[in-house]
Order: sequence, then C-alpha cells, then structure tokens
Amino acid sequence: MKSFVSLLYKLTEMLMSFSYILVKGGRVEEEKWRSIIKKGGFWIMGNHKNAEEAFRAYVRKMADYKEANAVLSWDLMTGAPPKGKEQRAEVIGMLATEFFKMSIAPEMQEMLAHLEEEDTYIGLDPVMKSMVREMRKEYEKNKSIPATLFQEYTILTSKAQVAWEGAKQTSDFAAFRPYLEKIINYLNQFIDIWGYEGHRYNTLLDKYEPGITVEMIDPLFADLRKKSVSLLERIQEKGKASNTAYLKKQYPALEQRKFSEFVLQKIGYDFLAGRLDESAHPFSIGLNPGDVRVTTRIHERDLQIALFSSIHEAGHAIYEQNIAPELVGTLLSEGASMGIHESQSRFWENIIGRSEAFWSYFYPNAAAAFPEQLAGASVQTLYRAVNQVQPSLIRIEADELTYNLHIMLRYELEKALITGDLQVADLPGAWTEKMDDYLGITPSDDASGALQDVHWSGGDFGYFPTYSLGNIYAAQLEAALARELPDYKEAVRRGEFDMITRWMTQHVHRHGKMLEPAEIIRSATGEGINADYLTAYLENKYTDVYELV
Repeated sequence: MKSFVSLLYKLTEMLMSFSYILVKGGRVEEEKWRSIIKKGGFWIMGNHKNAEEAFRAYVRKMADYKEANAVLSWDLMTGAPPKGKEQRAEVIGMLATEFFKMSIAPEMQEMLAHLEEEDTYIGLDPVMKSMVREMRKEYEKNKSIPATLFQEYTILTSKAQVAWEGAKQTSDFAAFRPYLEKIINYLNQFIDIWGYEGHRYNTLLDKYEPGITVEMIDPLFADLRKKSVSLLERIQEKGKASNTAYLKKQYPALEQRKFSEFVLQKIGYDFLAGRLDESAHPFSIGLNPGDVRVTTRIHERDLQIALFSSIHEAGHAIYEQNIAPELVGTLLSEGASMGIHESQSRFWENIIGRSEAFWSYFYPNAAAAFPEQLAGASVQTLYRAVNQVQPSLIRIEADELTYNLHIMLRYELEKALITGDLQVADLPGAWTEKMDDYLGITPSDDASGALQDVHWSGGDFGYFPTYSLGNIYAAQLEAALARELPDYKEAVRRGEFDMITRWMTQHVHRHGKMLEPAEIIRSATGEGINADYLTAYLENKYTDVYELV
C-alpha cells in the first residue's frame, strides 16, 4: 500500500507540473506541455499521426488518473479504517480535481481545435473521432466551472458519503442534512453555469442519460405507473399467494457468499478480472476491462438480498469486462449511459435471474448449498417466491412490478429539491407522504426512508430515473434477443449463458461509449425506446406467477 501511495504521489506531482507527452518523429518524450504549445504545438511538423498520438497519450494520462481514483474509492467504501476515511476523501478530491484540470486545460482546447479541423478530422479512425467527440463534450461542460469550485464539491461529496454511511447506521437524517443541503446548492450552481432548456432538472438528467428530459419522462412514468398499479391491484385481489417462507430462514453469510460467487461465475462474471466484496450499499466499479469489482450486502434471514444484489452488480460488471480492448485508456471504456448500464444489471437480475429457466438450472445447486433451509422446496416454489409482489420500504429489495414506483418517488423528490419546491429539512416527511401515496406503506425510521440510498451523498441527482429506463431497455433488448435466438431460454435451463453474453457483447458491451444510447438501442432492436415491451413482459410474467385469469 505504501509503495502504491508513493507512486500515486509522484504521478500527481508530475501532472501538477504539467509534465506531459510530446511526440517527435514517432518517438515519445516527456516535455513541459505549456512550452510545447508556445512553440506551435506537437503538430508543428505537419504530421497528423503525431498529433493523434499526442492526444491519445494526454487522454491516457486522464484515464490513469480515473483508474487510480477508482481504486481509492473502492477501498474507501469496502476496507478503509474509520480514522483514515476523511483523509482518503481529501486525496480522492485532489485526484478528481487534477483530472478536471486536464479536461479544461488550454492544451486540451488546442488539441481538440486541431483534430476537429475538417482536413484532419476526416482522416481520424472511429475510436479517435469518438474520443474527440467525448472530450469536446467534457471540455464544453467543465470549462466554465472554476477548478476551486469543482475541488470543493468533490471533497464535499467524498465526505458526504462517509457521513451518509454513519447517519444510515444510526438512522439520523439530521446528521446528513447539512451535507445534502450543500450538495444541492452546488448542483444548482452547476446548472446555472451549464444552462438548461425547459426544466432545471434536465441538465442533471442529461449527465446520466443524454437526450432524456423531464418532458419525456413525465408522461412515460405516468403511463407506467397507471399500468403497474392496475396489475398490482389485480394481483392483490385475485392472485394465488406464493410461499416465501423458504427464503426467510437462517442462511449463514459465508454460505450465501459462496453460492453468490458460484452463480456469478456461471452467468459469465470473470473472477480473473474482478472480485466480490461486501459494503453497506452494493455497487460495482470498473478500473478497466481486466479489473471490474462488485460488492454485495448479506442478510442472514433473507436469501434474496445478497443473491440478487450480486447478480445485479455482476450485470454491470459483465458489461464493462466485455468492452473492446482497444478502448482501454481512451475514456471510452465505460458504459454508454447509466440507462444502458442499468439495462444490463436489471436484465441479469430480473429477466434472467428471476426466470423459471434460471431456477430450473440453479435449484439443485441451491438445495445442495442450503439442504436444511430448502428441504421440501421445488423449482416452482422458488420461482414463485422470488417473484412475489409485495410493496417494500427498501428500493433494492423491491419486486420488479413495484420497483419502478420507488424510482418515480425519488424522481419527483429530486425535481422538487432542485427547484426549491422542497427543502431538505422537509425531505423525510415528504418521503413518508409519497411512500404512502405510491406504495401504501410508510417507513418507521430514516434508515428505511430518505437515508436508504447512497446516491444523493455522491451528488447523483438525475441518476434514479435511469433505473426505470434500464428496465425499459432491458425488456426491449430481451425481445430482440428472443427474435434472434429463440432457444435462449432452453440454454439457460441447461446452465449455458454464453450465447446471451455473446449477443449482448456484440450489440451493447463492446461499443463502450463509442455510440450514443439511442444508437445502441436502435441498432440492437431496430427501433427507438419503447416501453410496451416492459409492460407486456410484466403482464405475461405475473399472469403466470399468480395464475391470473
């Protein structure tokens, strides 16, 4: 660990002195970047390839910073000792600030301007064109934000995540409130700097799902809510109850973890390119396609929590493990958007993980791992149990049908917090009111209410809607998969998942950020976003599970 910190410090010192890369005659040398620009830049010789290589090297440095920060962030959330967390947050903030500085440096503008010249741009390969496109977007977004403001915000969110973890443990919203108030203040400053069209919240939505707006989501969610509530009422009135007692027995944590690891390995998560750990809130984090880590949360009285959290995060990780190798170090080696990312996690967690075919294969393994707990159970018993519809206080424990209602609740609260229609001090009360309105249940404490998710502590306003967009994308992708590979469910029944991963890699994974979200969906499915596939999927599934007539 000490040697890593020493290396990181040296890298930081080098970059802070702007010691970057110069390409001369095809040979890479280190020089002071500012002096290079003054001498006419790295393209003074008229060699466009040298200009491209220099840009790649510059962006690679940024990617290295991002990877180093990802390692520190993962450790902060999984293994850092309590007394070291605040200092770790400071280091994370500093590294993020250096990345930010590079994204808006005069050198970046000089390089982009040159590479965007018509005669130069036409000769760039597709990867380089995408790099230029993405870095231009980052430059335009960040250039007007003072570096000191960005550093303050990054340090704040790192500290806020630590504060959130403590506040959640003690169920004390008041302890987290000042951090959230400051975060919202910063976000509104950013919105004012970036500008917005229509609703202020649109700027935050665009960060996670380019092209999506409040004006698009409001009617989409209204229709989805109407159909979801209608199906929920039918289930509650006429549905045949499922037996979930098998899932609520005592399941030793170690055995749960072993079973989760077995399932993840079978569905295609590469443990030579990742690892499974535990954290307060499950997450995945990609350093590069060869190192994509996931965490889970284990509850010894509920088999579902660890299993489906693990599968969900593995869905994210399988995506990033299968991004094309040539995109490593280009800042394109990540998901196209959060909605596309969520389509992969929700696809594996729900469409595959909660399917009858999945449990036909894994039931014998589950019974062998937990012989006492599952004695007397069957494939159908577990299939119906893991698909029980029951309004839940906790989003990550919600069933497929009511899950989107949790997202709509957060979406409405976020919009109100950003516009100032809702004050942070009133958030717990507003949360309780909407839970009653949307799901007919209310939390008894803050931990199961407004403190249950980590997202707001990281400033991730605009992220929650991507979960429901991910559900929509997932159902649409599954329909396309079924058209091309109509026997894929039989393969799942045999424990063969490779054909699914290959299809997803071909149509989604390999592209990274080379394509926009809308391009990926249209290319993979033959049409734009269409929520009808999700509502049809839910209708068909729960009609079967609950034997609705």
